[in-house]
Amino acid sequence: MTNLSRRNFLKNSTFFTGAAWLSSSVFGCSGTGATATNSSAIEFLHGVASGDPLTDSLILWTKVTPAQQVDAVQLLLEVSDSPDFGKVQHQQLCLARKDANYCCKVDLTGLQPGRSYYYRFSDSNTVSATGHGKTLPAGSVSEVRFAVLSCSNYPAGYFHVYQQVAQQQLDAVLHLGDYIYEYEQGGYATERSVELGRALAADNQAEMVSLTDYRKRYALYRSDKDLQQAHANHSFICVWDDHEITNDAWTDGAENHQPDEGDYQLRKLNALQAYYEWMPIRPLVSGQQQSLSRSFAFGDLVDLHMLDTRIEGRNQQLEYAHYTDKTSGAFDSQRFIADLTNSKRTLLGQKQQQWLQAQLLRSKAQYQVLGQQVLMAKMMFPSELLSAFSKPGPELVDKIAQLTALKQRVAKGDTSLTAEDKKRIESVVAYNLDAWDGYPYEREVIYKTALQQNKQLVVLAGDTHNAWAASLHDQQGNKVGIELATPSVSSPGIETYLKLNTTQVEQLAAVLPTLIDELEYCNLHQRGYLLVAFSKAQVDARWFFVDDITKKQYQTRLGHQQSYKL
Repeated sequence: MTNLSRRNFLKNSTFFTGAAWLSSSVFGCSGTGATATNSSAIEFLHGVASGDPLTDSLILWTKVTPAQQVDAVQLLLEVSDSPDFGKVQHQQLCLARKDANYCCKVDLTGLQPGRSYYYRFSDSNTVSATGHGKTLPAGSVSEVRFAVLSCSNYPAGYFHVYQQVAQQQLDAVLHLGDYIYEYEQGGYATERSVELGRALAADNQAEMVSLTDYRKRYALYRSDKDLQQAHANHSFICVWDDHEITNDAWTDGAENHQPDEGDYQLRKLNALQAYYEWMPIRPLVSGQQQSLSRSFAFGDLVDLHMLDTRIEGRNQQLEYAHYTDKTSGAFDSQRFIADLTNSKRTLLGQKQQQWLQAQLLRSKAQYQVLGQQVLMAKMMFPSELLSAFSKPGPELVDKIAQLTALKQRVAKGDTSLTAEDKKRIESVVAYNLDAWDGYPYEREVIYKTALQQNKQLVVLAGDTHNAWAASLHDQQGNKVGIELATPSVSSPGIETYLKLNTTQVEQLAAVLPTLIDELEYCNLHQRGYLLVAFSKAQVDARWFFVDDITKKQYQTRLGHQQSYKL
């Protein structure tokens, strides 16, 4: 914790454990007839939310905006098993404190498994929206349904995806990170924000660094009515990725953190404090304030293990440029491979890796599901494409088509290919070293653990802004499971980076599954979400896409579906 005094660190640790703002109560044990009164008028401008469900508890959240600055706002929480609150089964008084940005959380325990609960907050003059949350089921479970989301960029376009998710029948929403973005107005994905009425707030247009910066950005995002509706209708299970802090973050730094932006560890703590304030997430125990790994048991059917592949234990990402001689252009492959395969190189960190292994060893559920940020599948491209990707455009699509044709000829047993042609498709490299491809040793450790227990993994991923489906294999070729990746809510996809039109990017998506061994499906240009349903018989994955995030009127379609028997 460089440049942080012990006093400030302990202060932050107290915050992260929830002592500053969390209320806890047992369902049905509080008295009735209570009323919350305040000296200042209040508004509920940011909705309500529930999250981190267990079989007997839910985190319930709201944020109040008082007309005048006061130390704390008193609220009355009411909970019922019906949306009309015909019978209020629980009441309790709680506080939204100024030092917690007037966010209020209640960890309500004593609930029943697999049940829906409705809740609202109020004082004597104002009532919040009604929220719905659902506890985890217990025992024998026939089906579990998740909507999987990531990469919601407010200035980039409308949050139509959240509205579509709000209308689904679900057991939980999994948000896999990049819930907000740190960039300044005029920066990444803000090109049309003024036109769309989604510019950053006038007092929050610089890149986020301070606690106030992060708090104001969350306030803007949570003012969105579609996002509010999704939170009101479903319990969320969330993890952070990099943009909740800053781009391409790792444990001790980030690509988008510069020396003139102050101490990185302090910036990180600012970001994480705001995250805990604003998200319906259960506080962690003392000493683990930078960890989000936790498991959720959906009866005997699904054990969901949420991982942090970004902050807790990630070593700095490798970059090909660091192994390339600037004068000659020669690539030091020996040094690169030694660094890439180093057994001490970690994405999870030793503590989280051991925790995950223990979870896999003790679990009796049919499906072992990893909810995490970055792609785990081996996304290996012919090495000649690395330079081509730096010069995007139609020529790239043509080159990929040529390589795909060569690979198809090999698959058909064509013996007329030259040695040079074979080398072109056999010499492959990882496209994205920020993903699990940049940490292959640790990936093999997880795969080995799963295989030893005869457990197939279902890996859920976000981060890339595009939809993917892949089969997962260890270095010996043994299948260890599948990976399903969600497109973004609104952040630009590969079509933007590669400067391709719709026809070109669809052509690219059609050939990539042939070119990349583990890849089975991809959509590279549409925003949407992933719906995953688990049953005793199979896993059903469906990718839904909205046609336009820059128009108020839009249509949603089912783009692709696959079923898996594991």
